[in-house]
Amino acid sequence: MGRQYNNHLFFLAMKKVFLIISLILCLNFIQDFSPQSKNITEKFFPEINVEINTPAFKKEKGFTNYNELIVFINQLQKKYPDIVSIKHIGESQKGKSVPLVILNKKSDTKKLKVFFQGGLHGDEMASSEGVLFIMDKLLNDTAYSYLLNKLEIAIIPIANIDGYEVQDRYAANGLDLNRDQTKLMIKESVFLKQTFSDFNPHVAIDFHEYRPFRKEFSQLSSYGITSYYDAMFMTSGNLNVPEKIRDYTKNVFVKNAENVLNSFGITTREYLTSDKVMGDIHFNQGSNNARSSATSFALANTISTLVEIRGVGLGRTSFKRRVFSVFSIGISYLKTAVENMNEVDELLKSKFNTNNLAIVTSKKEKSVEPLKVIDLETEKEINIDVTIFNASKSTADLTRSKPFAYIIKNNQQSIIAKLKVLGVIVNELEADKELEVESYLVNDYSVDDEKNEGVYQQKVKTITSIEKKLFLKGSYIVYMNQENCGLAIETLEPEAPNGFISFGILTTKQNNKLPIYRYLKNEKL
Repeated sequence: MGRQYNNHLFFLAMKKVFLIISLILCLNFIQDFSPQSKNITEKFFPEINVEINTPAFKKEKGFTNYNELIVFINQLQKKYPDIVSIKHIGESQKGKSVPLVILNKKSDTKKLKVFFQGGLHGDEMASSEGVLFIMDKLLNDTAYSYLLNKLEIAIIPIANIDGYEVQDRYAANGLDLNRDQTKLMIKESVFLKQTFSDFNPHVAIDFHEYRPFRKEFSQLSSYGITSYYDAMFMTSGNLNVPEKIRDYTKNVFVKNAENVLNSFGITTREYLTSDKVMGDIHFNQGSNNARSSATSFALANTISTLVEIRGVGLGRTSFKRRVFSVFSIGISYLKTAVENMNEVDELLKSKFNTNNLAIVTSKKEKSVEPLKVIDLETEKEINIDVTIFNASKSTADLTRSKPFAYIIKNNQQSIIAKLKVLGVIVNELEADKELEVESYLVNDYSVDDEKNEGVYQQKVKTITSIEKKLFLKGSYIVYMNQENCGLAIETLEPEAPNGFISFGILTTKQNNKLPIYRYLKNEKL
């Protein structure tokens, strides 16, 4: 009996060892595997002949790991102690410290602030490697170091360290950090957003990679297609972002970066993502969702872009080309910021007088347009007609007048904490006060049966009415003559699709009055 028991234990131990070895081999295979043919790679996405001195390029396989990242940035700080500072802004769910690198050369001249973020999705490796390359060149190549005379640059190289370590898109709890920019339910989201708000940049890029081989693409053309574009630019079409900021972002910053990439034969377009709807494939162009970074950053009065590089699922295929694309876009944005410092500064300062409406919901323009793709049967570029919903050409659906302030009951500390992380300035009533306000009554309510990104989403319709109400000392006031007023609209208006009520942060029911009010008089409280 004892011998049988020992044999059984030995068998279980060997089985465990075998599973561990198999998992390691599987991870290495996934890391290096690419579904893309050699012919497509050589024809459309050949490597760029450039020297890159970041950790991943000092080894034949794999990507920069966490320890190599820490060594790399510490070496930069040791070499340039007067320029480089490193702050540890929080711990991941698995206890890994997330670093923020700030490049700031001492100077008496006025500087613009630029924010770069990589690795928000853990399987988008070129995004992180690219920002490391940017740091290396800014500090070690005199052709770029002049940019530090006019800019203060904050860089988060790997925002989602737990996901990055296992090449998984999601955070350790299975949620998507780029669907959490307003609900702020994930631990990392809170300190990442607080870091962004504290830095308060003029210009920001969130670097990503996208998957060029998608399941639904097998339905297109004869034997399927793959994406054609090296780099795609997502800017905000949200109508609470002033039109001048939206246009300047696309027509100056994005345009300059596209010109640089095109000069190297790197292809670009406005960002598209696909959805399957009732059996048909639809494409969404641009973004107006505050739950993701492009719009969330823009609503914080920032020239904001989410950059997507063609790369998820490709392993090391065209990796140098992908990293070089990140680098080229980042450097282009830095140069554009320096060349247009006064214009950028004045544009962002003049934000508040542009719109007297709160845009609660909007509709994207629908059209059928040709899209350039690579046909997998012929391995040639072709054009196919696709249905596109364009956020950059959105029209207002539900609007309300922009209030002078929102007033929130003093028992709503949880949503107030989130507003403050988002950078929204919140004041408090210093004494009890009766005020005439506009209140919300929920007259239509439903809640989803299944969770989406960790929450049961609520859908409401409200009617508003004027009433006099006594507000107690400590009630919260959010004045709308502040930089981040767009984020207040997006989170506090009940029907807003990315707001606190939609995400169940503030729960309600049919016929409930909400603890949020609109103060319409143009006078301080």
